[in-house]
Amino acid sequence: MDNAHTPPFAGLTPDAILDAVESLGLRASGSLLALNSYENRVYQVGLDDEAPLVAKFYRPERWSDEAILEEHAFSLQLAEREIPAVPPLVFDGRTLHSHGGFRFALFARRGGRVPELDRDETLQWVGRFLGRIHAVGRTEAYRHRPTLDIQSFGREPVDFLLNGRLLPPELEEVYRGVAEQALLGVARCFERAGPVAQLRLHGDCHVGNLLWTDAGPHFVDFDDSRTGPAVQDLWMLLSGDRAEQSRQLGEVLAGYEDFCEFDLRELNLLEGLRTLRLMHYSAWLARRWHDPAFPAAFPWFGAQRYWEEQILSLREQIALMDEPPLWSC
Repeated sequence: MDNAHTPPFAGLTPDAILDAVESLGLRASGSLLALNSYENRVYQVGLDDEAPLVAKFYRPERWSDEAILEEHAFSLQLAEREIPAVPPLVFDGRTLHSHGGFRFALFARRGGRVPELDRDETLQWVGRFLGRIHAVGRTEAYRHRPTLDIQSFGREPVDFLLNGRLLPPELEEVYRGVAEQALLGVARCFERAGPVAQLRLHGDCHVGNLLWTDAGPHFVDFDDSRTGPAVQDLWMLLSGDRAEQSRQLGEVLAGYEDFCEFDLRELNLLEGLRTLRLMHYSAWLARRWHDPAFPAAFPWFGAQRYWEEQILSLREQIALMDEPPLWSC
């Protein structure tokens, strides 16, 4: 179903969504609200005489059932330890369900606001929970979910973009050369770090997946959870100039190390991981372009200006990867 000609969620009509929810013995009220999601489709579904639930329909052919269930098991482990993740709900002993050709899971609705990451107390609080998440992440290994590495997040996306002739012809060779330089810089980052521990991660720990309430933070959307170094879940929380990022990192680590030791060698990976994300993100957009949600949400993708900005960003990253790593104390 998910191919270059048929939109992946073409058959996911409102009736299909409500029928899927009711297949689990629930009574839908008919209220349906689409939530912000592009990779999957996520809806708030109203129920008769009960609080609304969130229904997540997985993009066809992206993950195997086994990979989805591993992610579910991880978030359930976190919730069992009172770590504020939002796990899938269990119906008849199962978290992953199928209806009308779509796989889906249901979650409790959890609201929240954007955290104030300019406050030291907030950064430390987030760091403590990340430390707890990683302490659990170290206890087992994924078998069906991928590892964050240079090949899958850098080399393969670059090859996909260039082999698919997705750039303006006059920029192809420029992008190829800059991307090659960037990949060499990433390799040097990994060499400087040396062997570092690999663990189960949130994988996409940016501010949009971190919600704040008066009780503190909670983490949502473990869909990109994979194996990788701990610093992957830290660097996306940082912003501003080098001095500000160093300060923020120090506060996050002050909380983190209350529950989990952090290997400072991993700081050598930070700009390398940021570079890989730039490459991976461009290829992700290109792979999803046949999904109507993507041209509507990202109309600027693929234009000459977009690729010129990507080339500039990669050149900036090449310079940053040769600087000493961020230091915190």
